[in-house]
Amino acid sequence: MKKLFVFFISLMFIFSFSGKHPYHVGSVDINYNSKSKNFEITGRFFLDDLENGLSKKYGKPFHFNDAKYKVQLNEALKNYTEEYFKLKTNNQFLKVNYIGYEEDNESVNVYLESESVLNPKKIEAAVSFLYNLFDDQINIVHITVNGDRKSEKLTYPNRYLYQQF
Repeated sequence: MKKLFVFFISLMFIFSFSGKHPYHVGSVDINYNSKSKNFEITGRFFLDDLENGLSKKYGKPFHFNDAKYKVQLNEALKNYTEEYFKLKTNNQFLKVNYIGYEEDNESVNVYLESESVLNPKKIEAAVSFLYNLFDDQINIVHITVNGDRKSEKLTYPNRYLYQQF
C-alpha cells in the first residue's frame, strides 16, 4: 500500500504541471487524536476534479482560486462531505463536522473532524468522494489509531472499508 501512496503522490506532482491527469485518484487520511479523542480527517483531491464533482452535484459552477466562490464552496463542501463520507466506530456512527478547505497548487485539502470517541477498536467508513463524477474513481484511505496505520484502496463502486485496531 505504501507503493500505491507514493505512486499517487508522484502522479499529483507530475500532472500538476500538465494541467491534465489520466487517473481519478483521491486520498483520505483518518487519524485518531488520542488527546482530543476525535478523528481528524483530511481528503486530498485534484482541484479540477473536485470543482467538476461539485458542479455536477449542485448544478452550478464552482471555482477554487477565486475568492468570490469561497462562501459557496464552503457550503457545497459541507453538504458534499456529509453525503459522501460516513464514519462509524465500535458499531456507532460518529457525527463528522466540516472544518474547511485549503488549496495547494493543483489539489485541494478538505478538513473534517469527528465528535469525541473513546477507545476506537473497530473502524468502518463509507468513502465515495467523486463517485458522482467518475466511474473509475479510486480513493486511497489511510486510518491511523495510536500509531497503527492501515491503508486500503477503494475503487468505484466499492465504498466501504472495515479495520480492526
